[in-house]
Amino acid sequence: MILPAQTAPPRTFALKAESPAFRALIAEGAKLEKVAGGFGFTEGPVWDGRGFLYVSDEVQNKVFRVYPDGRTETLLDIGDPDGSYFDRRHRLITCADVLRALIVIQPGGQYKILADRYEGKRFNSPNDVVLGPDGALYFTDPTLDLPKGDRQEIPFQGVYRLGEDGSLRLLTRELEQPNGLAFSPDGKRLYVDDSKRRDIRVYDVAANGDLRNGRLFGTEEGPPHSGVPDGMRVDRKGNLYVTGPDGIWVWDPAGHHLGTIVMPEQPANLAWGDKDYGTLYLTATTSVYRLRTRTRGFVPSAKK
Repeated sequence: MILPAQTAPPRTFALKAESPAFRALIAEGAKLEKVAGGFGFTEGPVWDGRGFLYVSDEVQNKVFRVYPDGRTETLLDIGDPDGSYFDRRHRLITCADVLRALIVIQPGGQYKILADRYEGKRFNSPNDVVLGPDGALYFTDPTLDLPKGDRQEIPFQGVYRLGEDGSLRLLTRELEQPNGLAFSPDGKRLYVDDSKRRDIRVYDVAANGDLRNGRLFGTEEGPPHSGVPDGMRVDRKGNLYVTGPDGIWVWDPAGHHLGTIVMPEQPANLAWGDKDYGTLYLTATTSVYRLRTRTRGFVPSAKK
């Protein structure tokens, strides 16, 4: 979570193309729709094939089910829930900042801690999680939401791999503030953004899940209080959709900035949804929005 500053300038929805390729992904006349509002700070969207979206609210301390018609249901009351994803068994996995843990949420609203320590030391505040091509969960652990009064026990902010067998491995500690992350559709690259440096890094992924050849993919600079890299997703062609200054920045796999979806509220995260995974659902501060695209999202956890 990166709370927007109260002095952030007002914005209206717009599509700013930097390349003609942007229009092949999002039509010029595409309309942004508000699905639901009245939240505190929305995060962790995950589309469920049964026809609704899971959404975390880091201010109201709840995980909701949000339906396309705007209805909401509380699934779980828990302190400061953050990024979420489905694992290979289609269980809802969530980063729980107050617990400083990665948890699995049961359909009835109960939860179980999957991991909360590395080498006996408590995590900082797990922030975002994705499913890897090997069935493992990959997650970031910055200090962004370290509970007030708690002591930082791990002296760095890392990216980790939690195997299906419960094994935990540190993959890299080189980022200053790792946040959102996403795999390329072929599973050969992992993208991780660094909110403090305002950039996106990309790594080659070895067969055992190790990360190699870390390098800069792109930077998302903007004026103060306009937003930083946070959540990210990819489409089936490998294009990246990354939160950043003013909204969602769209990148091609080669690192070219194709355009920006300017949002009326600063987004923190996003997810592909609807039956064909052709709609972007965007958690943006106090609201949830959707935007129909011309492409299809890459969702490895989707039930076939």
